[in-house]
Amino acid sequence: MNQQLFKLNYSSARTVMAAALVAAIGFTAIPSFAMAAGAKPTEVERVELRIKSMHTKLKITPEEEAKWSVVSDVMRENAKKMDALTQARMDHVKTMNAVEDLKSYGEIVDAHAEAIRKFAPAFENLYASMTDAQKLEADELFRQGANHKPRQK
Repeated sequence: MNQQLFKLNYSSARTVMAAALVAAIGFTAIPSFAMAAGAKPTEVERVELRIKSMHTKLKITPEEEAKWSVVSDVMRENAKKMDALTQARMDHVKTMNAVEDLKSYGEIVDAHAEAIRKFAPAFENLYASMTDAQKLEADELFRQGANHKPRQK
């Protein structure tokens, strides 16, 4: 029973983490990684690739760079916090009791919500300055998330 509960909690935590990370950085596709066999990139590493990918897909102009910088800084800050919470959870996952497990899970969920609250206004400011074509691309990025496919031209 405890093993099943642990598997469920670990699986649930991974699911929430995945959803949190996707939502917090703007529902963007995850680019491929040239990583060593078996090495898992950190969220910070994945976010750096997402930042570059989003910058390209959204065709950020020189005039928008200052607003984009705020967005990318929020993305980096959110990724660092999620990395720290995830690592702390993984460091103690085998020794946590049920209450500690729930509290750890709650910290991750709270961090996810806070990340979205920080990201939304930063992105809103950038979005307001975008052209209609950029807004359409941003809308598709957020709507489609990791399944984003370029529009047919």
